[in-house]
Amino acid sequence: MAQAAPSAWEKPADSASQSLRKPNERLKFLIGGGLILVAILFLVASGTLSGARFFITVDDVVNNPAYVGETVRLTGAVIGDTIEYDSENLIIEFTIAHVPNEFDDLGTALHQAVNNPTANRLNVRVENQVKPDLLRHEAQAILTGTLDENGVFHATELNLKCPTRFVEGMPQNLLDEGIVEPDV
Repeated sequence: MAQAAPSAWEKPADSASQSLRKPNERLKFLIGGGLILVAILFLVASGTLSGARFFITVDDVVNNPAYVGETVRLTGAVIGDTIEYDSENLIIEFTIAHVPNEFDDLGTALHQAVNNPTANRLNVRVENQVKPDLLRHEAQAILTGTLDENGVFHATELNLKCPTRFVEGMPQNLLDEGIVEPDV
C-alpha cells in the first residue's frame, strides 16, 4: 500500500518535539526580558537618586569631614579679589563663598554671599586649565572635585555662570555705579 504524500496543511512528524521546546524558549525569553527590565529600572532609580541634588553647598563641604577625599559637585560665589592665575603653569586659585540653597534671585544671592563676612568660604585650586573669561567677582562657580585635608578644594571641572546675566536681580547701586552693565 502506498502512502499518500502529506498535504501542505499537515504538521510535520516531529512537531511534538518542537512544541516541547517552545515553553523552554519562552521561559528563556521571559527571563532575559525580565533581567533587562530590572537593569533599566535600576539605572533609572540610581540616576534619579544621585541626581536628586545637583550640587552641594560650601557649608555642606566645610562642616562635614566625611567629604574630605570624596569627589563632590558644589557651588559657591566667586570672591573676585582672591582670583590668582599662573598662566605659565595653568593654575587658577580663588575663593568661593557659601550661597544659600533657597533664594528669590540668584544675582542678589551671589552679591550677598560675597559681601557676607560670616559666610563660610572655601579655597579652590584648578590645574591645567586656562582662566575662563567668566571667572570674575560674584560669578556662580559650579565645581567638581575633591577636598583635601588642608581645606583646599581641587577642582577637576569648573563651570561658571556670569553675574551680568542676573542684572534684573542686581542691587541698583551696582548698576548705578557702573560696576555691572546690563546686557542689552
